[in-house]
Amino acid sequence: MSIIVRYAPSPTGRLHLGNARPALLNWFFAQSHGGQYILRMDDTDFARSTRTSADGIEADLAWFGISPSLLVRQSERTALYDQAVVTLKASGRLYPCYETEDELDRRRKRARALGNPPIYDRAALKLTDDDRARLEAEGRKPHWRFKLDGRPVQFSDLIKGPQTVNTASMSDPVLVREDGSYLYTLPSVVDDIDLKISHVIRGEDHVSNTGTQIEIFEALGGAVPQFGHHNLLTDAEGQGFSKRLGSLSLSDLREQGYEAIAVGIMAALTGTSLSIEPYASFADIAAKLDLSMISHGPARFDPAELDSLNARILHTMSFETAQPRLAALGLDNEAAWTLLRENLARFGDIVELSKLITGPVEPVIAAEDRDFITAARELLPAEPWDETTWSTWTNALKASTDRKGKALFLPLRMALTGRHDGPELKSLLPLVGRKACLDRLL
Repeated sequence: MSIIVRYAPSPTGRLHLGNARPALLNWFFAQSHGGQYILRMDDTDFARSTRTSADGIEADLAWFGISPSLLVRQSERTALYDQAVVTLKASGRLYPCYETEDELDRRRKRARALGNPPIYDRAALKLTDDDRARLEAEGRKPHWRFKLDGRPVQFSDLIKGPQTVNTASMSDPVLVREDGSYLYTLPSVVDDIDLKISHVIRGEDHVSNTGTQIEIFEALGGAVPQFGHHNLLTDAEGQGFSKRLGSLSLSDLREQGYEAIAVGIMAALTGTSLSIEPYASFADIAAKLDLSMISHGPARFDPAELDSLNARILHTMSFETAQPRLAALGLDNEAAWTLLRENLARFGDIVELSKLITGPVEPVIAAEDRDFITAARELLPAEPWDETTWSTWTNALKASTDRKGKALFLPLRMALTGRHDGPELKSLLPLVGRKACLDRLL
């Protein structure tokens, strides 16, 4: 069978880390099976959906290297949904209801008070033509509900295994609002049928929706896709991410200098049996990750783990990989990259770290170390320099001043780099050169 998956965000804000999870899991699945990946903008909420958000979503996916086979917008596909409504009405599966939200709320409260489940009682099915005419004469416009079969709907979940959703315990879902606009469910099913979606991979919060959607697939005569419901990514406190609150938005993470692959690894592999570790590419992840590896337990994101992973990726990044970005910064130097990368937390840190080689550096020399630094300057070896220069120099200083350990090495580091940490001085010295070192030892 042809593998076709879809990622269907609502363009009502920027994607966050939790949104990235299904985006990537669908992408990996498509890549590993030679399938197609469709980006579907669920933009039927005209009040909140914006083209700016839609463009932002495309930019976020492009950051991950996700290139959809097709982009569709639900706002441009209403003719398909209109036809589905005609079909469902003709078969008696879509029926008009006239209750206001206040009336429905009172019924739900009354049902709870009586110890009954607060599901819709299908009162609208008992209305006569005269009743409906009278209500419409009062100015009421109907919303339209899908009549569920009220049966156990069974499906084999690609992640969770055999599932049963009993639609008898559910309210008939509203598919069409009073103003004629569509809620999520109908357009989603119609699009899945029209686009021949073979696999729907999404969050486990949609499991209960699946029974309803399978009934709609069947009512429309469409092929039912295979479903896989993954665990949801949560923050460190176990709370879900929110697009509206801007929780760890991908655009913010990008601006903060995180590597796309680090963010992608954290978003997709947290809560799976694959290790959180550096991968050379998303293709490598796609080749290893199987849906069966996704845990049934929570997937809790740890910001410290992202920081650590990002640094590990940079520490092993080849010069060939880094070169285009280094060239854009005017820092196209393989020896410098190989030395400095091990001190990077973000790629952009290379700009400041490169100053350890090129300058300017503000030496830090304590008053009590002044004589020691003067001696160090006098004993600085002649060029040419290599990685043995540091030990030659410090051994001579040790013999001349009786200093050793931290008292020997730290004043030199502070004078040459102006900082407590940084690359190994034995490797740094040959790149800095003797003249620059003399200037810093003044």
